[in-house]
Amino acid sequence: MPIKIGPTELLIIIALVTVIFGARRIPQLGHALGQAIRGFHQGVTGARGDQDDE
Repeated sequence: MPIKIGPTELLIIIALVTVIFGARRIPQLGHALGQAIRGFHQGVTGARGDQDDE
């Protein structure tokens, strides 16, 4: 069963995140999340490159 998130649900999620973490911390969380995704992507890409060399 696919999960569908509509605009109302998205607004509720954004409001909850803002209340829980505060408006000042959201950019820091976004930055940290971006770095984590970038590191994961580099790790996966590097692992694939090592296998291709063999």
